[in-house]
Amino acid sequence: MELSRALPADRLAIGQILVRLLHRFRTDLFAAGESEGRFLDLRFVHLQVWGNVGIEGIRLTALADRANLGLPACSELVNELQEGGYLERRPDPRDGRAKLIFPTPKGREVLDTAGRIVADLEQRWRQHLPTGDFDAACRTLNDLLLALDDEQADVDKTAP
Repeated sequence: MELSRALPADRLAIGQILVRLLHRFRTDLFAAGESEGRFLDLRFVHLQVWGNVGIEGIRLTALADRANLGLPACSELVNELQEGGYLERRPDPRDGRAKLIFPTPKGREVLDTAGRIVADLEQRWRQHLPTGDFDAACRTLNDLLLALDDEQADVDKTAP
């Protein structure tokens, strides 16, 4: 099977593009935080949680799913971040047996700092492309993600 010949010769395959950009993004994000001397106890792998935890509270199973992590790995990362004072578990008001994960004030500081750094990174990356191309690429990838999510939801509805 000669699948690679069907790919355009003038660019990397989509998987390589996405993985390499994600790695560059995470590396740049961490470097910016380190240069500010902030959150030096965080590890690269914690970004998988930070990018998905939100501020409204989330169950561990939903966080693991969103972060594409197994439940034990996600639980271990949340435990580490909880021990570091970044996250806390609170009872779910809709189901007293379940817990929701929330950022603490220290965790909110991480999210706020990361938001600022991400905005700076986007601005820097935007400068490497013609005007409007970066934002158009982001919108296109976002639209693709939404369409794929909708497609998966349709498949999930018909699954036994």
